[in-house]
Amino acid sequence: MSNYQQIVLASRPQGVVSVNNFRLESVPLPALRDGEVLVRNHYLSLDPYMRMRMEDVKSYAAPQAIDEVMIGGTAGEVVESRNPHFAAGDKVVGMLGWTEMAVSDGVMLKKVDTTHIPLSAYLGVVGMPGMTAWYGLTKIIAPKAGDTIAVSAASGAVGTVVGQLAKLRGCRVIGIAGGKEKCDYVVNELGFDACVDYKGGNLFKDVKAAAPNGIDGLFENVGGVVMDAVLARMNPFGRIALCGLISGYDGEPMPIHNTRVILSMRLMMQGFIISEHMDLWPQGLSEIGALVATGKLKFRESVADGLAAAPEAFLGLLRGKNFGKQLVKLV
Repeated sequence: MSNYQQIVLASRPQGVVSVNNFRLESVPLPALRDGEVLVRNHYLSLDPYMRMRMEDVKSYAAPQAIDEVMIGGTAGEVVESRNPHFAAGDKVVGMLGWTEMAVSDGVMLKKVDTTHIPLSAYLGVVGMPGMTAWYGLTKIIAPKAGDTIAVSAASGAVGTVVGQLAKLRGCRVIGIAGGKEKCDYVVNELGFDACVDYKGGNLFKDVKAAAPNGIDGLFENVGGVVMDAVLARMNPFGRIALCGLISGYDGEPMPIHNTRVILSMRLMMQGFIISEHMDLWPQGLSEIGALVATGKLKFRESVADGLAAAPEAFLGLLRGKNFGKQLVKLV
């Protein structure tokens, strides 16, 4: 029986997460039982929510267990099947975690068509990040043509989709990202109207200059001072889709000081978890998938090579080193 490798959570982070919180293991390949499939993962998805799951705190989902395979989205290929719904060679996405191989009962496994959409995209633009963008924009912000929409972490897996979908709906879109390269990308490649570099030293002034007529909708991924700067420019009855607060995930939470604007501008702010809205996934993914397949929705990926590279790539994601969707390529 051959072995394969997996990464488990070895310990909970004390403050900032480190590579020492993970452990690479070699384990034997299990025998398949009736109803099961064996999947060879080609790509792992790395996402900010994983940092929150590493903590033993009350949240929307159970904490990641110690000494268990790290949670996470996967895209791969069925290599053996004893399940009538799957055949060897099927391309599938699931939540099989940081592992080269995995056995699944097929319940949370979904076959995907890679004819016009690459397999990796099903973990990003045509997967959970894309749906997160679609839901927050269309169902919470609900923009009208002519609205000004701000997006923090604009060059990330979610932010890039938010901005492009908002442009397709006739909105003016302002991104906020870290560094000139990321800002140039979202403006020149993705078609955002403006992008503010939060590392530029003039965050509040630059947001004001980019949004002379104020901001009607905010898709918030960051929190802290970035959110404060946008709150200062919100128009009356603006809508905020609170998707993430990554500035405080790895260490002390960053405070938001400008909360009085929520009252004075009568803002609506809604936090959401996309896995609680599975009924809308077919609708959202059909729109996004069609746009990707026809080249109308662009996406970018940062790809780390090999399972052993996953912890370091995850640390980089938390520090904003990724450009677009962060993946690990296994095979």
